[in-house]
Amino acid sequence: MNENIYDTIIIGSGPAGLTAAIYNVRAALKTVVIAGNIPGGQLIITTLVENWPGFPNGVGGLKLMMDMREQVKNLGVTIQNDIVLKIKSTLNPSFQKGGMFEVALGSGKTLISKAVIVATGAEARWLSIPKEQELIGKGVSGCATCDGNFFRDKIVAVVGGGNAACEDAEFLAKICQKVYLIHRRDSLRAIAIEAERVLKNSKIEMIWDSEVVGINYELQITNYKLEKLQNIKIKNNKTGEEKVIEIDGLFVAIGRIPATDFLKGMVEMKETGYIITGKNPEYITMTSVPGIFAAGDCMDDNYRQAVVAAGSGAKAAIDTERWLMTV
Repeated sequence: MNENIYDTIIIGSGPAGLTAAIYNVRAALKTVVIAGNIPGGQLIITTLVENWPGFPNGVGGLKLMMDMREQVKNLGVTIQNDIVLKIKSTLNPSFQKGGMFEVALGSGKTLISKAVIVATGAEARWLSIPKEQELIGKGVSGCATCDGNFFRDKIVAVVGGGNAACEDAEFLAKICQKVYLIHRRDSLRAIAIEAERVLKNSKIEMIWDSEVVGINYELQITNYKLEKLQNIKIKNNKTGEEKVIEIDGLFVAIGRIPATDFLKGMVEMKETGYIITGKNPEYITMTSVPGIFAAGDCMDDNYRQAVVAAGSGAKAAIDTERWLMTV
């Protein structure tokens, strides 16, 4: 048998992809994981994960993902550090439903499989200002529910004006001393009930018509290293006025970007790029193309939690196994 032909190709090596791999290989399916640009997914930049079951004192995000990766390899799954450029259907007379999938990789190789699970995740949309990336995990975060507990009784700011930003601000207001919600417009884009909750919350202070234009403004950083977030500089878009606010944490909630560009034109997606699943009641993780399944943050624009992604990876693997029994 051709070594490049698999029962399942899993694209992505975060919680969803690796969980799917565990389930598929234990179902005796020949499985390969294409790890992508960030092997381990977004969790590897999370210093401490406190909401993953089984760790009384939390666990480092990098350690968690490396342990999952080792578990997958020990079960016999091949993990390739590569990216997927394109997927296309190909006819195969020996396959009862008439087709298989060719997966073209960045390395130039092409793999063939009966089924594909897309678990490529989504990343936070960042502000793209100096010092932001260096301070991720040191005061800057793209996930309030993941990192909010580190800022209990402290002063934080949330950037954004949609549902996610309002939900993050509300969540943080329960545990933090004060929350600034910074929005570049003069009204919130969130649904009315979410906006009303924020505006009525005495611990949330709105900063309208403003954007964050600087981080750790005019601070002398020890040994030229950015050790932690200390302040932000904001600018009013209408008046041009600038001011510096001392805060302990900055949460960016201006949207997320699913890693699904390589699937455009092949499977049905929302305008935002999230993959649509669930139209087939027998296989709720199947996309609009039979044999292609999706799991994790690339199809979930609501929960954005690692444990939820892992659960959907298990669902996708079970759906894949059941579907393969019919073809």
